[in-house]
Amino acid sequence: MIEKPVLIKEDGTRHDGRKSEELRPIRMEVGVLKNADGSALVEFGRTKVIAAVYGPREIHPKHMTLPDRALIRCRYHMAPFSTSERKSPAPSRREVELSKVIREALEATVFTDLYPRTTIDVFIEVLQADGGTRTTGLTAASLALADAGIPMRDLVAAVAVGKVNGVLVLDIDELEDEYGEADMPVAMMPSLGKIVLLQLNGVLTPEEFKKALELAKKGINEIYRLQKEALTKKYLSYPEE
Repeated sequence: MIEKPVLIKEDGTRHDGRKSEELRPIRMEVGVLKNADGSALVEFGRTKVIAAVYGPREIHPKHMTLPDRALIRCRYHMAPFSTSERKSPAPSRREVELSKVIREALEATVFTDLYPRTTIDVFIEVLQADGGTRTTGLTAASLALADAGIPMRDLVAAVAVGKVNGVLVLDIDELEDEYGEADMPVAMMPSLGKIVLLQLNGVLTPEEFKKALELAKKGINEIYRLQKEALTKKYLSYPEE
């Protein structure tokens, strides 16, 4: 029998030394791919995700054209080398589901009616997975859309709150996800206070759910600040003409 790891230490810190309300170290960079209209690299701890956006551009096949708005197509994919055991390059059922979930979250923020009869293609590639890939991927995709200059109501920032040994913790990693009692990914348009993604795997009491949502909002506001910093850094670094 595999012994369960110690996820919450006696001093109240988590297995990686973080406090319950602490995010993993986060790194963000935009404009990382020359051939994409917009791109972003986002790292949450050991989870590394790259996102690329192409468009608005002509749709192929033509029958998918929408007369009144742009079609957002999204592909979330985990690279075969992203996990400890080699993953099949073919899209899994989970990847298809997460592609749909992320697309729906992005549709809530992009002004698709400005670009009728076109497509905006979003590619999310998980380079290294250590928990929170959907929230990291959505955060990266939102940055890539902004980098592509596509008008949005707001950036989307996302994080997962978990319940580990009865304690609510922010930004869970793979170990906490595997052995925890609950996992709640949340994505928001922070300046508008609107939730665009909310899922819950596991069980939380109504009181725990409220606390988890507040914890997620706190983390999302910090992620949002880092997103804006990453975008500002890119455009401030352009040489003056």
